[in-house]
Amino acid sequence: MRRLSLLIVLLLTACGSTRPAAPVAPTAAGGTQSVTIAMPFIPNVQFAYYYYAEKLGYYAEEGIEVNFDYNFETDVVARVAQGSVQFGMASGDSVLLARAQELPVVMVATINQEFPTVIFSKADQGITTPADLKGKTLGIPGRFGAGYIGLRALMRANGLTEQDVTIQEIGFTQLVAVSEDKVQAATGYGNNEPLQLARSGVAVNVLRIEDSYTLASDGIIVNEQLIASQPDLVRGFVRATLRGMRATINQQDESFTTTLGIIPELAAAPEATRALQREVLRATLPFWQSGAAQRNGLGYSDLARWRTTHTFLRESGLLTRDVAIENAFTNTFVR
Repeated sequence: MRRLSLLIVLLLTACGSTRPAAPVAPTAAGGTQSVTIAMPFIPNVQFAYYYYAEKLGYYAEEGIEVNFDYNFETDVVARVAQGSVQFGMASGDSVLLARAQELPVVMVATINQEFPTVIFSKADQGITTPADLKGKTLGIPGRFGAGYIGLRALMRANGLTEQDVTIQEIGFTQLVAVSEDKVQAATGYGNNEPLQLARSGVAVNVLRIEDSYTLASDGIIVNEQLIASQPDLVRGFVRATLRGMRATINQQDESFTTTLGIIPELAAAPEATRALQREVLRATLPFWQSGAAQRNGLGYSDLARWRTTHTFLRESGLLTRDVAIENAFTNTFVR
């Protein structure tokens, strides 16, 4: 069994042999409901829409008090499944792998309509097509999450295998590793690491996973029992978050300023660093608005992408049995 599948099995074991009780949101002062969302990374400008929604009072208008709990993406699904948090952020592949192990998680809103993972390299490495990866050393955070899944999908779509490249697990040091020539290429996010490398004056080549294979990207996940027991809470949280996304699109400067208040080290950073992070935010917005969002609005989950994700996971052996795709996500709360 692949390592990623093993992680999901371990998460299932942690949840016990029976499904956990519904994750009840406690009542906070003033009658609001206090909820926690498990975040897949440290405070970051790419989460600006959450911070801006909170500042503008969108969650408060829904009677919700939000606590942001920063962790790692391998823990988010387990915590939502266990009911220890009400909301989380995870990718579509993680949801399908979890549901194959009978973990009751559901995506209720898609954030990035296009899969944001890329493979980036210095231009002088000559990696301009997937075929150019053959024989190269490639850095990834680990054999888990969107980076690894995206890499596997790109290689499969282009007739490559893991034996064709030398994969190094380097943690979240991809930018430094490529910059210092410790690896010849690395996985990253199209709105982050390549921008930073280019900003340092280095010519960059980027291979988008999206150009080789369409996968269901990241979104807001909940325990399906929360949907059954507190649908209004789920609807209110999603509605406030999508309002935050729209406000960030329309008021980028104000949203970025709000984010500086959430991340003191960024606020205190040199102007060049802040300018770079402002560019990261600007580059993030198209990911929210492309594809299905253009036709159906922000947050919409595209069935076709879930189908191709399921197909890839099954054919690659990461998913060992079929999953009912229609139960893995819902658009009920984005309409």
